[in-house]
Amino acid sequence: MNPFELLKKRELIFSDDPSCQVEQAYLLLTSIENLRVERSNQPNALIIHYSLEHYSHEALERALIKEGFRFKESWFDIIHKHLVHYCEDVQKHNLDIPEHHTKKNESEVFAKAYEKHPHGNHDDTPPELREYK
Repeated sequence: MNPFELLKKRELIFSDDPSCQVEQAYLLLTSIENLRVERSNQPNALIIHYSLEHYSHEALERALIKEGFRFKESWFDIIHKHLVHYCEDVQKHNLDIPEHHTKKNESEVFAKAYEKHPHGNHDDTPPELREYK
């Protein structure tokens, strides 16, 4: 898997009430290692940057909910979160699948297979019949 596919940029949209929770979440998240946080253009949102090797959107969101933070809960937001969680879960499971050896050295594997098959100018006809005039 391409390492750049593991880097994620997500937006956390908090509910309007309580009003100070965005600033509190910003302070809390900036203290976490391997996580970058920035303020969003929206007043009650933060943008987080992380790698799937360290975090997932779902895990970060659940940790914030445990701490008492509340997120915007419109139908669109709920569907979007479930889609993000599913996609990240699939990517994390794909990281656990070992790569096949042929992916790294496929030209070598096919060259060895090609050597075992008759090829080139090989002709089963006896030489005396090939020179018949």
